[in-house]
Amino acid sequence: MRDGSPPRDGGAGHLIEVVSLSKSYGEQIALADVSFAAAQGEILGLIGPNGAGKTTLLEALAGLLPVDSGDVRWRGQELPAARRRDVMFYVPDGVRPYQDQFVAQVLSFFAGVYQRSDRSLADVIASLGLAPVLQKRVYALSKGYGRRLLLALGLLAPHEFVVMDEPFDGFDLKQTRDIVRVLRSEAAKRRSLLLAIHQLTDAERICDRFILLSGGRIRGCGTLDELRARTGLTAAGLEEVFLALT
Repeated sequence: MRDGSPPRDGGAGHLIEVVSLSKSYGEQIALADVSFAAAQGEILGLIGPNGAGKTTLLEALAGLLPVDSGDVRWRGQELPAARRRDVMFYVPDGVRPYQDQFVAQVLSFFAGVYQRSDRSLADVIASLGLAPVLQKRVYALSKGYGRRLLLALGLLAPHEFVVMDEPFDGFDLKQTRDIVRVLRSEAAKRRSLLLAIHQLTDAERICDRFILLSGGRIRGCGTLDELRARTGLTAAGLEEVFLALT
């Protein structure tokens, strides 16, 4: 985890705040009064097992899924769902955009939409190791390269807040470490990242703070040291802390 903690929830300096988001499907509760905040330049980890509500929360935050109640605020001002795409970019899990197009075409299209320079595009391609597949069609990519392409689209977008669902899925240990370095570099540019991660060792490598989600409810939020203090497990890893709080 990087040195220096951002302001805690409820303090000054927040880029985005999520306030009491709730979502139900009939009698099934998907999200229950979920609240948290992210500071500029922070990497925030949304942690939980499959079925915890991570993707539901990300889709609700991005304005793709209507909620029953709750608000999202941007720099202290209410941010309606219809305006969220203006300030945040959502990288979902398990999608293959423009499947019949060549990777190079997709990347060039995105760079053109967001008026990114040729140098910026080249830097993204190099940092994510996409050069070997530029002339492949998207549908022919392996799982790992498909993930790299999605991450590249997120990096090409100019938004200050980027939401990523399972950014390390499909990568081995070395590849994960490479992607961690890329995302840390983005945070150093004052971009804020919200990463939904189910592999806790990956989360420990990159996140400044953690949101522990289980059954659609937040069970803990803070740095690893803060969560350790809450549980009394002063030397525990994230997995032990998560189990203690859930």
